[in-house]
Formats: sequence, structure tokens, C-alpha cells
Amino acid sequence: MTLKSINKKNKGIESEDQACIFLQHKGLNLITRNYYCRQGEIDLIMNDNETTVFIEVRYRKNNHYGDAKESITMKKQNKIRTTALHYMQSHPDSNNVRFDVIAITGEGPQQQLEWIQNAFY
Repeated sequence: MTLKSINKKNKGIESEDQACIFLQHKGLNLITRNYYCRQGEIDLIMNDNETTVFIEVRYRKNNHYGDAKESITMKKQNKIRTTALHYMQSHPDSNNVRFDVIAITGEGPQQQLEWIQNAFY
């Protein structure tokens, strides 16, 4: 693993931590982080009252190549949906679901965090 890939992984973990704390302050409860299966990975799975929320966290240092939310392609959305279906099959109590995105762009005091609810509709 290169230093660049280690730094990128650390920034990803830091962004997920930031998103999780933000959402907990908004009243959501964490179920699990980094849910993996063969189909893919979901960064955060949380409860919002009676709704299971599958959350993709995206970070971009700057928006030279598009902002964080623009980086979620249809292919990525489909992977997340398929992974969520796998999760729901083993957790039948998760009937009401939604897909949210936390998009973080920038660093330091100029950083912007955007919470997009029902992002895949």
C-alpha cells in the first residue's frame, strides 16, 4: 500500500466519522458501518425513526473534477441498491428504507457538508 492510498483511506474514514456524528446530531441512530458483501459496500446504515437509511459518504478535496455528489454514478447507485437488498434479506425488519448521500467538499473552515435525503430517486 502506498502512502497516497493510506492517506486516501484515512481521509475516507475521517469523512465517514464526520458524517456519522453529523447524522447522529440530526437524530439518526447508527446500526452499522462499512457493511460488506460480495455485491459491494455501504458506508453507514442508520435508523431514522422507522426507516432504515443506507448512506453513501463522498469526499472531494476540491471540485476541479466535479463535486462529491456528482461522483455517485448510476453504476455506484445500483451497487449500493444491490448491497442494501442483501442487507435487507438478512434483516427482514428493515421494510421502510431510503438512500441518502453525505457529500463533503473542501477542507478546513471552507469545507461544505451536504445531506441529500432520498438521493437515488
